Amino acid sequence: MRGLSRTSLAEVEERFNAAAGSADLGTLSDELFAVADLLDREHGLRRALSDPARAAEQKVQMVDALLEGKVGQAAIATVSAAVAARWSRAGDLTDVLERLGVVAASAEAEGQGKLDDVEDEIFRFGRIVAANPGLRRALTDPAAPAGAKEQLLHGLLDGKAAPSTLRLVTQLALRPRGRSLESGLEEYGLILAQQRQRLVAVVRSAIALTEEQKQRLTAWLRTSYGRDVHLNVEVDPRVLGGFSVRIGNEIIDTTIVGRIEEVRRRLAG
Repeated sequence: MRGLSRTSLAEVEERFNAAAGSADLGTLSDELFAVADLLDREHGLRRALSDPARAAEQKVQMVDALLEGKVGQAAIATVSAAVAARWSRAGDLTDVLERLGVVAASAEAEGQGKLDDVEDEIFRFGRIVAANPGLRRALTDPAAPAGAKEQLLHGLLDGKAAPSTLRLVTQLALRPRGRSLESGLEEYGLILAQQRQRLVAVVRSAIALTEEQKQRLTAWLRTSYGRDVHLNVEVDPRVLGGFSVRIGNEIIDTTIVGRIEEVRRRLAG
């Protein structure tokens, strides 16, 4: 988000934090996702609620009339704050509500002591989907009934992953909003990490790292970047030896494959 929308996001997050304190966070997450989905489907409604020329009070009244008795007060307060704010583009309103749905799920996981688990499970599920074309088709086929996708996800994750993980994966499978499932999972993973103000490092290694190796690498990255770092480790035999680390657009490559490519580039130059 840019300029005006970034400022509005901070204001809405403050209102969300105040409203979420006494709410059931899992329910709040589901309700914000549902409102975001409604605005995605009802373009006229989204335009009306994000129209900067319309008075904020009028838009808040529209929200009350639309949602009263259908969602909780925390969701109404959050949506009201969002429609009263000003956005650089209409789509930012929906993006913010989806983001806060993820934040609510994150807070639910943290309250259960499972936020680390959710971050790991979201990452691993993305890798499983990428490696399994049949599963990917079943979860992303627009013609497949939503109920069938939900049933499949419950069979895969219920009792094996945190409730927040199932909630977030289901949201992306049913409402991708123009994203691939993998990119949506990566986006949600970044939002989860941001709740602790930490970076996400994707590590590719030829073999699984030991806990001691993970701790040393985490400590080194924390010292290098001045922030806490969450490791997502991917075992990939193609790297042959060593490991690579990707943080955002920056890559630290110590793999044998990486060294060979560097030699090739130098020879070509």
